[in-house]
Amino acid sequence: MDAFVASAVHAPVMVPRSLRRWFVAHFIADVLVAVPLMIAPTHVLAWFGWTTVDPVATRLVAAALFGIGIESYLGRRATADVFRAMLNLKIIWSSTAVAASLWSIIEGAPLATWGVFAIFAVFLGVWIRYRVALASEVG
Repeated sequence: MDAFVASAVHAPVMVPRSLRRWFVAHFIADVLVAVPLMIAPTHVLAWFGWTTVDPVATRLVAAALFGIGIESYLGRRATADVFRAMLNLKIIWSSTAVAASLWSIIEGAPLATWGVFAIFAVFLGVWIRYRVALASEVG
C-alpha cells in the first residue's frame, strides 16, 4: 500500500494536449505579427491607423513576440514545471499588454488598438485557465 501511495504522490503531472496545441498556435500568431513589425514597422502600423511610429520600440515589441513565440514552440513538449514557468511569463506579458493597450485607448490610440487589446485578453484568459489547472495538480 505504501508503494502505491508513494507512486501516486510522485506521479508526473500531465500537460493537457490542448495546452501544447495552444503553445503552437501562440508561436504561429506571434511570428506572424513579429515578422512584419520587424521588417517594416512604419508601413505596417500606418495600415492600422498609427500616424507616429517609433521603429525602435516597434522592433523591440517584435523581438519580444519572437522570443515568447519561439519559446512556446520549443517548449511545447516540456514538463509541467516548464509549462508553469512559461505560463507565468505569458500571464505577465499578456496582462501588462492588456493594461498598456487599454491605457493607450484611453489616451486616444488608433481604433486598431482594440484588436490588440482583444487578442491579448483572449490569450490572457487561456493562460490563466491553464495555469490554474496546473496549479491544482500535484507536481
